[in-house]
Amino acid sequence: MAAITAALVKELREKTGVGMMDCKKALNETDGDFEAAVDWLRKKGLSKAAKKADRVAAEGLVAVATEGGKGAVVEVNSETDFVARNEKFQSAVKEIAALAIGTSGDVDALKSSKLASGDTVEDKLTNLIATIGENMALRRAAVVTAEPGVVASYVHNPAADDMGAIGVLVGLKSSGDAAKLAELGRKIAMHVAAGSPAVAVSVDVDGVDSALADKEREVFADQARQSGKPENIVEKMVEGRMRKFYEEVVLLKQAFVMDPDRTIEQVLADTSKELGTPVEISGFARMALGEGVEKKSEDFAAEVAAATGQS
Repeated sequence: MAAITAALVKELREKTGVGMMDCKKALNETDGDFEAAVDWLRKKGLSKAAKKADRVAAEGLVAVATEGGKGAVVEVNSETDFVARNEKFQSAVKEIAALAIGTSGDVDALKSSKLASGDTVEDKLTNLIATIGENMALRRAAVVTAEPGVVASYVHNPAADDMGAIGVLVGLKSSGDAAKLAELGRKIAMHVAAGSPAVAVSVDVDGVDSALADKEREVFADQARQSGKPENIVEKMVEGRMRKFYEEVVLLKQAFVMDPDRTIEQVLADTSKELGTPVEISGFARMALGEGVEKKSEDFAAEVAAATGQS
């Protein structure tokens, strides 16, 4: 029996594209015979799964999981929305979201974390690829905490419990009544999901990326100067437009979608008075399925023509 070294496992992974744990298992099953291990992986369908890894996966599910003052949201992609309705896929996504609660939200760390079965998340998805026949990938993960307090969630257009097209978490830090905090948190999560008039990028003004703010300020200044107004007037115009910008992208400054006469900031202030204790947003996370993924444009007729050798 050949010695099963880390280098041998690595070599098998590079040749087949299969996960480390499966490569190690294949070598164990074949007494360290490299070529036999390759065949073993092929028979299990795992090498076939690895070949699908370069196919665009922009469908799938966004799932949320909460546990008291902590919550997680993950995006697990597949190639088609058909797979998103597959019970095995849904079960795996739900388990991954629950596992993510105990992580920092780092995707690589989550991929190597072990599920109840003992498989890592990465190996679980590899096995599903082999079984279902589509590429799948854990793309994103985020964790929100609120201690003391609650993390509330909302899923838009759900495909199953706690998973769908858009997933949102909102953390409310407070020692107030947990049930009332959860109710408010869900409403604010619905507001974030709506993204109207714009998707919030930060809880407060200080949290807005300085590069983004500087870019907007520069654009507004150029636009204002084109009006021919004096520089002191230009400065005032820019400040006015920046206030409007912050009202759109800062969560606390946005008009509450369920009560447009109040901002989120005012809603929190009113709730603090009602509960007799401060209530603040500790953080939020919003994921929309497939956002930012460049989807391949499919031309079915051209695909058929290519397959039959016609032009």
